[in-house]
Amino acid sequence: MAESTRALGRSGIEVSALGMGCWAIAGPWSEGHTPLGWGAVDDEESVRAVRRALDLGVTLFDTADSYGAGHGERLLGRALAGRRDEAVIATKWGYTFDERARQATGRDASPAYLHRAVRDSLRRLGTDRIDLYQLHLADLPVARAQVLIDVLEDLVADGLIRAYGWSTDRVDRAVALGQGVRHATVVQHSLSVLRDAPDLLAVCDKYDLASVNRGPLGMGLLTGKYHHCSTLPHDDVRGMTSGWLEWFRGGRPAPEWLRRVYAVRAALTADGRTLAQGALGWIWARSDRTIPIPGCRTVAQVEENAAALALGPLRPDHFAEVERRLAALRSAALREVDRPYWPSPMLPTARP
Repeated sequence: MAESTRALGRSGIEVSALGMGCWAIAGPWSEGHTPLGWGAVDDEESVRAVRRALDLGVTLFDTADSYGAGHGERLLGRALAGRRDEAVIATKWGYTFDERARQATGRDASPAYLHRAVRDSLRRLGTDRIDLYQLHLADLPVARAQVLIDVLEDLVADGLIRAYGWSTDRVDRAVALGQGVRHATVVQHSLSVLRDAPDLLAVCDKYDLASVNRGPLGMGLLTGKYHHCSTLPHDDVRGMTSGWLEWFRGGRPAPEWLRRVYAVRAALTADGRTLAQGALGWIWARSDRTIPIPGCRTVAQVEENAAALALGPLRPDHFAEVERRLAALRSAALREVDRPYWPSPMLPTARP
């Protein structure tokens, strides 16, 4: 069954069931010497990719003011010039940056910064309104976030934004958002076949929020492009030797996540989908509130992902097979951890 559109929570805004994540096309920027981008990109190809996504029915484009230290918003605005009304623009605020130096400089959760950030984003995007404005500070204490609600409601009343949300994997933050007023409409959180998020999906169900999903392809692991010998360049955020990324470690795909990819690959591709298309189909089958936003840097990537819209959610039997294989993998891991220790007479420290 084809998958075409989904509601953006209780906002009344309808979007394509598939969005386009625009972190990767924003180009390089750093925090000191630590890269925060996905390496060098071709801006002309990025513009073509955004426009091709529109041609293929993708209407939701998710970026952030900090991506590329402002360059990501400028690029998206350029790509959507003349076609603004065909698109739903989502961006984020909360991190500060030096646009000229392309450097991250910190964070600011003050109302004054919010007023300034939204107007700066409107200018860079070349638009008179932001459809979805999201708090980018995932761990901001709830009490501090609630101070911003009145400001966001004023921005809605002024027509500068249409709806707002929070990019967070914290359940208590999502609950606080859901308990707010009706213009709070989206939780953006991590979700993929590699890592489910049942608690966050339950919050979305309870409070009529959309679940916008970052990392739906495991930052590339679910494209089939990477294997255990792959090494990422040092200017790619995924190539960091240490940090907050779970999918890659020391510039290589993390073995425990590759094992999950190998375990589910056959089930995800059983009906002729590519691995990426199967991963997107799993997300749609998981909940009717989900809207995955895979990142794309090329027209070819856009075309592959957008083709998943015609294929729709995974069939129930294929979805069940994916779950069975993941459960078997978890069970095997537990057996390995719980295996009793039997000393060998030849090798006193060995395990059988």
